[in-house]
Amino acid sequence: MAILSAEQLEELRNFDTPTISNAIERFNVRPFTEGFMGPEIKCILPYDRPIVGYACTAKISALQPPTDAQKEMNMAYYAKVKETPAAITVIEDLDPKPIGSFWGEVQGSIHKALGCAGVVTNGGVRDLDEVQKLQFGYFASCVLVSHAYVHLEAYDCPVSVGGLTVKPGDLLHADKHGVIVIPHEIAPALADACRKAAWAEEPVIHGCRERFVTGASLDELAEWRKEMAKRRAAK
Repeated sequence: MAILSAEQLEELRNFDTPTISNAIERFNVRPFTEGFMGPEIKCILPYDRPIVGYACTAKISALQPPTDAQKEMNMAYYAKVKETPAAITVIEDLDPKPIGSFWGEVQGSIHKALGCAGVVTNGGVRDLDEVQKLQFGYFASCVLVSHAYVHLEAYDCPVSVGGLTVKPGDLLHADKHGVIVIPHEIAPALADACRKAAWAEEPVIHGCRERFVTGASLDELAEWRKEMAKRRAAK
């Protein structure tokens, strides 16, 4: 797969995740019901802009103390984070219900120092005030108090988070709306498709806004929608 340049990744940060989703639909590379996480994965902290990068994956558990072998996984996992371009770590919590957070000020600081932009997990996060100062992305199912016995169970493997299977190296885009995977084959063309998706909506959005005071007629609305459909069909 071709890795996007830093400039291309930065360009994708100019668009919110719904626009990314709309633009992906233009390529018809997957069903419109696939490729994004469910609403159980929430943006826990506010961010000025989306995060975009490549997935570095792992699985965790917090119910039992780690074995010596599991403790030794940490540095190998960190090495994977460091070598992943514009890394976003995606962590599957294997416990029936999240009880221990892998994430706090320490892990946030370590991952940011290794070039990681944020975490996406079906588990929990903590140390919210401290991590917000780091501007490290927190996308999780909940907020937790304790780390319990949290430890790595596996890394650099497919994981299931938010109803979506994420593989190492998948390209992710995440913001306050949620998390979506960008197919590699369309990634270089996606920024331009985002601009076209926004352009297609202009007739309806601008037409309606100009009629907020006077009100829009149904004939006008039909015409604006017709123009939007025409633009969406254009390649």
